[in-house]
Amino acid sequence: MKRISTYMPNDDYQYRMRLQEWKMGDLQAKIGEQTRVRELRDDPLAAAHSTRFQSKITRMNQFSKNIETVQSDHRIAEGYITSANNILLRIRELAVQGANDTYSKEDKANIAEEVDQLLNELVEISNADNGNGVTIFAGDKNKGLAFRAEEGMVPGVGGTKITSVQYVGTVNRQVAEVSENSYVNVDFPGNRVFWAEQQQIFSAVDSSNYSVKQDSAVIIDGEEIALNAGDSIYAVMSKINRADVAVKAQLDPVTNSVILKSTTPHQIWMEDKQGGSVLKDIGLVSENSGSPPANVHKDARVAGGSLFDMIISLRDDLYAGDTIDIGGLALKGVDMAHKNMLSELAKLGAEDSRLQTTYERIAYEIPNIQQMNSNAVDLDFAEAITELKMMERTQQATLQTAAKVLKPTLLDYLR
Repeated sequence: MKRISTYMPNDDYQYRMRLQEWKMGDLQAKIGEQTRVRELRDDPLAAAHSTRFQSKITRMNQFSKNIETVQSDHRIAEGYITSANNILLRIRELAVQGANDTYSKEDKANIAEEVDQLLNELVEISNADNGNGVTIFAGDKNKGLAFRAEEGMVPGVGGTKITSVQYVGTVNRQVAEVSENSYVNVDFPGNRVFWAEQQQIFSAVDSSNYSVKQDSAVIIDGEEIALNAGDSIYAVMSKINRADVAVKAQLDPVTNSVILKSTTPHQIWMEDKQGGSVLKDIGLVSENSGSPPANVHKDARVAGGSLFDMIISLRDDLYAGDTIDIGGLALKGVDMAHKNMLSELAKLGAEDSRLQTTYERIAYEIPNIQQMNSNAVDLDFAEAITELKMMERTQQATLQTAAKVLKPTLLDYLR
């Protein structure tokens, strides 16, 4: 026969009442947190969906912040590029005036003085920062100058003037993610923005029978291009031409030497990856090379200059009173620099339009995803409050029933 302890009803009532209290507490917590899913066991499927929705919302909010930051940086850069473009327009006006023979040599020297002052201002613009101390036109070199101006004597002119301007930034681009696996450029390497001509580098080494000695790689404009042992010079050039860089390689039909030519106006950066020697072997990079762009082989010939080269040439021609060169090569160089800067402004505008469209799309998507998350886990307040009231009444009825059923005994008093 099964024996039933007299304490079993008491224990059973206590267990049921504590369970009821726990349910009431859990429901009150859900009402306070405004969710019906506090733990995975409440609704595993809804919890999984909610986790994905919240992750998506977090990422999209971050994308929106990235877009706002990039747009702010772009507007600052646009202001400086526009100022530089306006200066170029003024320099072009001065070049047209200087190409007129009605002006004397002294008049042209006076024009050259204004061009020189505008040149100094362009150097200042090229080294501008975004207000946070980050140099705008130095690639991923966040601190320091983007361009270094060197001064020297100019024939027929007293005092020192800027005689050359060298880019000392990098070609590495900083990017920001503005959508899933979608990136935009944050900075603007100055050797593209402040350039005028398509650059060409002519090797002086016959490379017709050259083949790569070992597996290696070359880096052109920041892009790594893998090469295999045994690749002929034609294979090397083919891989360069297929790479995602605005540079094409070809073999000179007379000297059989390699020629690198940019397809857009910019300064070509090239180097052998550590352990490789392909560019050294074919005469493009110096044997004891430093960092680009100062590593070009001493026997290689480089053609194609920057915006600063064009303006310095124009200024010197104005000082010399050389009317033909002022209206010829100098004016042509300024026009090319102006055209390239307009192209950079157009790219900037197109990128800003894309960012604005992406921002608006994200702003539209976030509320929709929030609604989906709400549908998955939000609490029905009317239903929850009704259920809580029912639980409270049930608890009161349970307590009243327990008071009548569970009579106190002598042992209760002895406790």
